[in-house]
Amino acid sequence: MQFKHPELLYALFLLIIPIIVHLFQLRKFKSVPFTNVQFLKELTIQTRKSSQLKKWLTLITRLLLLAFTIIAFAQPYISNSESFNTKSETVIYLDNSFSMQSPSTNGSLLNSAIQDIIENVDENEQLSIFTNDANFNNTSIKAIKNELIQLKHSANQLAYDAAILKGKKLFSNDESSIKNLVLVSDFQQKAEAITATNDSLINLKLVQLKPTNQSNIGIDSVFISKTTVENIELTVGIKNQGDPIETLPVSLYNDDKLIAKTAVNISNETTTNFTIPVNTVFNGKLVIEDSNLQYDNTLYFNIDRREKINVLAINEADDFFLKKIYTSDEFEYTSSNFNALNYNTIERQNLIILNELNTIPNALITTLKSFTDNGGSILIIPSVNSTLIAYNQLFNQYNLSNFGAINSIEKKITTINFSHPLLNNVFDKRVNNFQYPKVNSFYTNATNSVNSILSFEDGMSFLAQSGTAFRFSAALDPANSNFKNSPLIVPVLYNIGKQSLKTGNLFYTIGQENSIDIATQLQQDDILTLVNGDNSVIPLQQTYDNKVELITNTYPDIAGIISVKNKDSFLKNLSFNFNRNESQLNYFDIQNIANTSMNNSVATAISDIKSATNVNELWKWFVIFAVIFLIIEMLILKFLK
Repeated sequence: MQFKHPELLYALFLLIIPIIVHLFQLRKFKSVPFTNVQFLKELTIQTRKSSQLKKWLTLITRLLLLAFTIIAFAQPYISNSESFNTKSETVIYLDNSFSMQSPSTNGSLLNSAIQDIIENVDENEQLSIFTNDANFNNTSIKAIKNELIQLKHSANQLAYDAAILKGKKLFSNDESSIKNLVLVSDFQQKAEAITATNDSLINLKLVQLKPTNQSNIGIDSVFISKTTVENIELTVGIKNQGDPIETLPVSLYNDDKLIAKTAVNISNETTTNFTIPVNTVFNGKLVIEDSNLQYDNTLYFNIDRREKINVLAINEADDFFLKKIYTSDEFEYTSSNFNALNYNTIERQNLIILNELNTIPNALITTLKSFTDNGGSILIIPSVNSTLIAYNQLFNQYNLSNFGAINSIEKKITTINFSHPLLNNVFDKRVNNFQYPKVNSFYTNATNSVNSILSFEDGMSFLAQSGTAFRFSAALDPANSNFKNSPLIVPVLYNIGKQSLKTGNLFYTIGQENSIDIATQLQQDDILTLVNGDNSVIPLQQTYDNKVELITNTYPDIAGIISVKNKDSFLKNLSFNFNRNESQLNYFDIQNIANTSMNNSVATAISDIKSATNVNELWKWFVIFAVIFLIIEMLILKFLK
């Protein structure tokens, strides 16, 4: 028999105390003669012998009670296995993703798992625990108990195979040790399946925690569905997994002020609309009530006053169609004749349109290259009389294929690159049969399907993109093409204008790389910061002449509305929300995953690890015997006279 805490056995020396006390109580009595008390004398002798027996029995039971209690605290154990002396290593992956907010019998799944780990793992046992965003290597439960209790949910869940690989790296290189890797999760279905490879050195145990309720309601999205002169209409998307709900309250807040409230009837998914005034700063928050997952019950968004996008058209052709597209409510459109161009106005623009210039001077090429290097965009519309040498010199600056000789053959524009970012959300479905626009002449160019947005029937590019440069390969003059009358021209040119300055989404997703343009001009050494209450962070940023591009990824790490500031000067608000991927509570069936063992609880997995080394803990038996001797002592004191 061995002990986990053998130092406590020194407390056995305390048993001498009740022995000394008892010896004082057993001192001899002095006899005093007394006449005519023969009968009483015999009775006194009999009572004295009974009293001594009672005291000896009481002493023995108390000594045994104290001894067994002390030994129990020393935690004795025995082992009949040769593996007992083999070093054992345990690594636990604790999934703290948002799906672990689902309720269990003891709070959320995550809280239940933490409680089981604390209760079933010996507090001084060396082990490693890692989560989706935290690592506790070669530590003990006693050392990290507070950190585990305060553990928060994470938006970035490790793929299960990645968690297995990371867990294996936390083991030592000792091949003789027994290695146990325990994955504690609800094993929500992800894009990647679980493919545990066979590893003879590591025992892989999966603990699947199951929620008591697999229903969930979440706010999925919000977008602007309609804009009028006075109002903006917001459409809110809501998804439900579970029984239909007849009345679900949905609340709209501006900061902390309740603006509107409605109720929806939802089966699987539905939408509802809210109306807010146009051209007002609106720091919005949408809220529903749901007792299951909490992270998707709130969605933040914000609408700032519109930043107009500066567009400059340099013309040698009619620009009436451009004026109709780049209207004053969203764009600051400037038209300039090529011969009257003021070069100093170029650096203040977001988009430059070369509208059918016959030639492009070297000075303009140099200025345009500097303009795009500073984050600007250009759109090139050639004329039927373009000087190819000048145009190709400009194309070389942007890795666009050169123009060949003009080809005076009628061609139809039949191919649309629906997956191109310029055409996202333009079409409800892929269109295969519509009235194709056509050209009467075009410039031959090398075909590049990756950069092509619109193409001719033979695959040659009609509209191509390279970086921030867009180029048509044919003049849009009505005498040469009917593209101006096509329904394609508005979304194409409008989106080129909108993407020349990323004016900001209603909200951004935490954990993804977001590129956000802030329309401002910084002085030398000025830096933009993201401020959330008392916390401020300097994000990755690129400064241009008339804007600053922010790139966010790891920050912020909580949902909400944060401010963009230049020193103490407020510029605008940005809203961030967690990805809604975990709102669907569908789970893997891990029963038949090869090379693993399945456990229903953390306690079972820990018990299996302990039993694998055939360690028999005896402290419970010593506690039982201590209680038995306590009961015996009480019976002796009560019934033995």
